[in-house]
Amino acid sequence: MTFPSPQYVGRFAPSPTGPLHWGSALAAFGSWLFAKKAGGEWLVRIEDLDPPREQDGAIAAQLATLERLGLHSDRPIVQQSQRQPLYRSALDHLLAEGHAFPCLCSRTDLAAVQGIHRACVPQSEGTHRTRSFRLRVDDTPVRFNDTVQGPFQQKLLSEVGDVILRRADGFWAYQLAVVVDDADQGISHVVRGADLLDSTPRQIALQRALGLPTPIYTHLPLWCDAEGKKLSKSEGAESLDSHSASEILRRCWQALGQDDGSWPLQGHGMVLLNALPERFTPALIPPQLSPIAATPRTDLVDQPDT
Repeated sequence: MTFPSPQYVGRFAPSPTGPLHWGSALAAFGSWLFAKKAGGEWLVRIEDLDPPREQDGAIAAQLATLERLGLHSDRPIVQQSQRQPLYRSALDHLLAEGHAFPCLCSRTDLAAVQGIHRACVPQSEGTHRTRSFRLRVDDTPVRFNDTVQGPFQQKLLSEVGDVILRRADGFWAYQLAVVVDDADQGISHVVRGADLLDSTPRQIALQRALGLPTPIYTHLPLWCDAEGKKLSKSEGAESLDSHSASEILRRCWQALGQDDGSWPLQGHGMVLLNALPERFTPALIPPQLSPIAATPRTDLVDQPDT
């Protein structure tokens, strides 16, 4: 279903591989602040296209955390697992236009070239494998200007190779699904963590091949632990469950470079949350956080959530 698009449509799109952690809370809150400051819509999309990595109950747990934080999707929440005909149609278009091709190369085949696919490896006669599908790329630099990180460019063929669109195991690749869904939902601004910065040129190349618009990109600084390692589900990041909603939001506010003096002294719950967008100053967001600044504090005292 396609909705009429206001000037600004943002989104938060977690994968259900575990509960939300500090880094995902930062991305969710940051993307919500941008959307609400612009008077736009903020959507939630579940990127559940990799069943082997997903955890039972993760979707419900993630949505419960967003609810507790007061971050509500402005449209019905969609799941990528229910949108596969859209990806099939996009792949068919790319194949018909010569932008995509089937590939029998395995990871072992590509090991000698650091896993970068620049050309298919000849296969022995009688080799039987399930095909993957790839986007054909070249070395014309793909450039864009990120709102926080600044100018960025990538030569796709040299640096990442032909881009996987559908894996040999039959699962749709992230790069294709995110591009198709962003366009279908009318996403005008993508605000997410800087760990996805180098995926953006691949997505722009796909947008161009499919004749789709390119959103404005903002990559927020990564929240790291005291050793400078990214906080993530896979590394056992601290759960948000032991922290109040206002504590989580205030710590994220600080990580986004906002003046702590602009934090409302009164109010809690939705009253507090709704006061924040007009106080939010995107220009204050730093490109990166120091490990000390990135370590979530537990000494914040806030009013209880309601």
